[in-house]
Amino acid sequence: MDRIAQRRKPVFGRGDVTLLHERIVVLCLCLFGTVTAAQTYPSKPVRLIVPFATGGANDLVSRLIAQRLNASLGQPVVVENRGGAGGTIGLDACAKSAPDGHTLVMSPASSLAIAPSLYAKLPYDPVKDFAPITSVASGPNMLVIHPAVPARNLKELIAIAKSRPGRLTYASSGPTSMSGLSAALFKSMAAVEMIGVPYKGTGPAMTELLGGQVDLMIADLAIAWPHVRDKRLRAIAVTGAKRTALAPEVPTISESGIRGYSIVNWRGLLAPAATPRDIIVRLNGEVIKILSAPDIRDTLAREGYEPIGDTPEQFGALIRDEVARYAKLVKAAGIQAD
Repeated sequence: MDRIAQRRKPVFGRGDVTLLHERIVVLCLCLFGTVTAAQTYPSKPVRLIVPFATGGANDLVSRLIAQRLNASLGQPVVVENRGGAGGTIGLDACAKSAPDGHTLVMSPASSLAIAPSLYAKLPYDPVKDFAPITSVASGPNMLVIHPAVPARNLKELIAIAKSRPGRLTYASSGPTSMSGLSAALFKSMAAVEMIGVPYKGTGPAMTELLGGQVDLMIADLAIAWPHVRDKRLRAIAVTGAKRTALAPEVPTISESGIRGYSIVNWRGLLAPAATPRDIIVRLNGEVIKILSAPDIRDTLAREGYEPIGDTPEQFGALIRDEVARYAKLVKAAGIQAD
């Protein structure tokens, strides 16, 4: 009888049952709060951080997306330019914001995939501190020179650089930016000496190049091409593995003699880590819908970009893969943040 009684003894005592009920109530309240937050999102204006100065390609793409999100989200999407340190200041601001979907960042590959290999200590982890939403667009950069530089192709430019070591100057958005890394990799693979001049963004850097204060730049195609078209700059090559449809007459750096050179710039939308999954899914769907619109696709194509629009998981995998790829590339080229 004692054994039977022991078997029939309740697993939980009265105090345990009360505690269990309390925990269930708390859990339900938390779940209810999460669902409510997702259903009412956004409840205030959304801040979209652009980690560079105005006038660059990241700014251009961000404002294009923000304009359409204004209507689809029902709240203003305010673009905030926070340039500096190759985009890391803006990324850090997003990472440390409340994970409620009201602060987002449009990051280029440089700030997520390249910066970890150039800085010994970043204020954020590109994988752990962000919730990927979607890749937005990608495209090559373009190597452009001021008309005062007497080069018509890459071979001639390299010859000039070797005959005048340390004399040619190139503009960039900083050593951790895509323009900075692209130029540093070019210097390494072409075995030339040039002086880098960093700026807070592509816009200020391009202004200086147009004014002749610097000799050349590897810039976003969207920013460089209009000036090439207007004959204010001369196009030498593009950085991708293939020529761009926007300027099919311009060869790649690889086919021009620097075999194996290939860099494509992508940019994507992220939120702080721990942002509710429902909000991430909502934003992913809204941006993919925007990118599928024919007028948006045409606008991006005219700027030399290919719209992407993938899942949060695919974007997260891209970030991890690119961090590893650039780590090898930066190490092999001996590139440092200076």
